[in-house]
Amino acid sequence: MNSIRVQCYAGYRGEETPRRFWLGPHEIEVLQVLDRWLSPAHRYFKLKCDDNGIYILRHDNASWQWDITCYQSAKIQPLSDFTPWLKPDNC
Repeated sequence: MNSIRVQCYAGYRGEETPRRFWLGPHEIEVLQVLDRWLSPAHRYFKLKCDDNGIYILRHDNASWQWDITCYQSAKIQPLSDFTPWLKPDNC
């Protein structure tokens, strides 16, 4: 998994819902939270973003670290020009 920087809506639980995140210098805005779920150590968010991609972000409750666990591209060409580790449809 690869660490990313995430800006969240700070609700009553602190960092609750991702609003945007950065892959290197590229900012990606969240358009819609499609789903969210919990595991004992993580929170997961399935997001539709302004690049028309679908991402699943994982938040580690102990370290407060964010990772991308899945990416599905709406485009034919992947984002590999700036994220060589992120492959489309790598779920």
